[in-house]
Amino acid sequence: MASRTTHPVLDTRSLNRATLARQLLLNRAEMSAADAVEHLLGLQAQNVKPPYFQLHARLAGFRPAELAGLMESREAVRIVTMRSTIHTHTAHDALTLRPLVQPARDREVTYFRKGLTGVDLDALAEHARAFVEAEPRTMAEIREELLTRWPDADPQSLAVAARCRLPLVQVTPRGVWGKSGQVRLTTLREWVGDGDGRHEVAAVSADEAVLRYLGAFGPASVKDMQTWAGLTRLREAFERLRPRLAVFQDENGVELFDLPEAPRPDADVPAPARFLPEFDNLLLSHADRTRVIAPELKGRSWSGNQAHCTLLLDGFLAGLWKADGAALTVELFSPVSARQEEEIVAEGEALLAAMAEGAEPTAGARVRFGSIRG
Repeated sequence: MASRTTHPVLDTRSLNRATLARQLLLNRAEMSAADAVEHLLGLQAQNVKPPYFQLHARLAGFRPAELAGLMESREAVRIVTMRSTIHTHTAHDALTLRPLVQPARDREVTYFRKGLTGVDLDALAEHARAFVEAEPRTMAEIREELLTRWPDADPQSLAVAARCRLPLVQVTPRGVWGKSGQVRLTTLREWVGDGDGRHEVAAVSADEAVLRYLGAFGPASVKDMQTWAGLTRLREAFERLRPRLAVFQDENGVELFDLPEAPRPDADVPAPARFLPEFDNLLLSHADRTRVIAPELKGRSWSGNQAHCTLLLDGFLAGLWKADGAALTVELFSPVSARQEEEIVAEGEALLAAMAEGAEPTAGARVRFGSIRG
């Protein structure tokens, strides 16, 4: 929404540098994996490995075993939250953020109402809860169990309803670096508990969520946050907070909000090359993504419905990459200078070394330039 009031203008490069600073992508942070996952309000985790690559790009000295340990100790979990996609959250954030987006998950069920004729959704949720809390179950097992109670319903609709109505987590070893396992689900509270004093379980308020979102993704518009959360009607929260926020506008006059003391580096601050995994939240959490993706490159990080891993250069999308064993292939969208090529190679070699099993450099590891799409 364009602002009717004149506010200081943040150009695209200024927005880029501010967002990179919040996302810990200007300089690798001396921060624990747990603190980073909390600061970032979770990591997109549609696939197993991306959260590990996200933290490698952001944290000094990160090793996969650190996040793997959080998963195994149940201090971090994989759960459907924002945009109806799987995220890796701290246990605390999972307990408090999932209720914030629950109305959207409830609305999602209505898209499948034709397959749920005659199904009492409250009864379905309780039946599914008892089933998965007895022991973690696969989605196929949940579907088959629900069919015994509602044999005339559509099997897929039953499964979707259970996933939406219940906060289901993917239990380990799923999500643990270097291990594999089928997706098995139980309820969040069954997995992490809420009565041992470790976790506060009150749902986060919309106002608090706005402040945390701005801390990780700001400066941002109301529509930006709604895109990140998959929610609507958040303007009221922004308006309540307006006296506490700094207000800007972008070059198109769209009103942007921010935390007054949050970092907003100069537009000419150097931004290092960074390799990001598919579905990194940096590229998904704003309605207007030109702060990272130039308009002429819109859609270039996708092939059909397949997202590619992306390369940032000077803070902006500059290419794609793919790791294959000891090699990393980089596909550039346009030519780069010799200095930039050296920077890309050095960052790629560091990624290959740090993310190797056992965190030991792989013999013969190399970075090459070419097409990743044949």
